[in-house]
Amino acid sequence: MGNGMTQVHIESREAAAQRVIAAWKRAETGDVAPERHLSFADYAAFTKIVTPRRHELLKALRKSGPLSVRALSMLVKRDYKSVHVDVAKLIEIGLIDRTDSGLVEVTWDELTAKLSLLAA
Repeated sequence: MGNGMTQVHIESREAAAQRVIAAWKRAETGDVAPERHLSFADYAAFTKIVTPRRHELLKALRKSGPLSVRALSMLVKRDYKSVHVDVAKLIEIGLIDRTDSGLVEVTWDELTAKLSLLAA
């Protein structure tokens, strides 16, 4: 497992575009350190995706290592179908990855969220 960080931004499209441009410029100079960013338009959009139950899944997967969705549902003592739906959504946005063998995993250690009170 890695020890990286995923950064979550609650920001405008313009701010996200500026971040991408800055990363592109760094890459042009040879600074190609892997980064993982997720952007949400507002706090409501973030909390709609990263709910407390999904956050629990992320923590459980990081602690346990790669698991099947069924094993994860048993670990967190939740219904398989609801865990499957949550895992699918977290895979879709990039917070959970699939291994080559089809297990699900979290390969990062920290989720850093930045919320500007000055954003429009």
